[in-house]
Amino acid sequence: MTTPRATPTLPSAPKCTTATPDHHGYVPPTACNANYGFYPSWEWNLVFAIGFFLASLLHIAQLLATRKWFCWVVVMGALWEYACFVLRTLGAFDQQNGGLVVVSTLLFLLAPLWINAFVYMVVARLIYFLLPPYSQNIFGMSPRWLAKAFVAVDVVSFFIQAAGGGMLADQDRGDTVKTGQHIYMAGIGVQLTFVVIFAVITVLFTVRLERSMGAGQLEARHNVTVTRHLVWSMLAVIGLIVVRIVFRFVEFSGGVSSSNPILANEAYQLGLDALPMLIALLLMNAVHPGKVLKGPDSSFPRIWPRRWKGKSGNEHELLQSSSVDLNGQRYGQE
Repeated sequence: MTTPRATPTLPSAPKCTTATPDHHGYVPPTACNANYGFYPSWEWNLVFAIGFFLASLLHIAQLLATRKWFCWVVVMGALWEYACFVLRTLGAFDQQNGGLVVVSTLLFLLAPLWINAFVYMVVARLIYFLLPPYSQNIFGMSPRWLAKAFVAVDVVSFFIQAAGGGMLADQDRGDTVKTGQHIYMAGIGVQLTFVVIFAVITVLFTVRLERSMGAGQLEARHNVTVTRHLVWSMLAVIGLIVVRIVFRFVEFSGGVSSSNPILANEAYQLGLDALPMLIALLLMNAVHPGKVLKGPDSSFPRIWPRRWKGKSGNEHELLQSSSVDLNGQRYGQE
């Protein structure tokens, strides 16, 4: 009787191999130790770092000059973009440094959300400042609640994208990267939905404002030309944000492997994410909200009353929220 021989079990072929890095740490995207799907260009990353640095400086100077303190939001967005491209420039010379990849990736994916939130805040304030009270509610929402609702959604989207982006940056675990892809796409899906809704709101506001201008209802203290430029620049920034979100959605829809042609070409990221955001920041430098939002009623009224102390040391209530004097002027602003 012949005893059947056992079929030997061959070890499975590895999915990837570790490659020897070049002088900048580059290895082919299919290698186990690859951190990039392309050979990063330090020259272009440096150009964008300089661009975002200049935009950041201008926004900081404009914040201090206009004393519009809510503009710290756009300063954060500009600084995050600047930091991202400084790290990407350094990473181009040290491509095996995983820390630079993780941090720069997170900054790249999340910095635009600051810019997005700033647009919500600016447009809501413009509605409050420029339209007569009877025309301010859009979709049944007052300007203050409009700002709160959309900024809140932006914050939720921020955390969803942060969770997904953190997983995407973990190149050592394929299953984690796949989960991160789905989470991040859900986050940008939420962001895109509400950006489009807000674009409709901004268009409605623009139509009402143009009617008000045509009827001569805009107060003489408002510079019509500058006001119009600011409103249209906000629409342009919203358009740039949509371009960036759609690009990211298409990019990750193709998967996160080295076979995705979009991930294999850095020019797509620079041209369809970094460039739109840099243009958006420079547009808001050129037509800064502080040029239009001037005066005591250019901000939302305070929620809580302001108090002052008289000579006797007793506290007296000075201003109530949403107060209006006999001449119809708002006071008690924040």
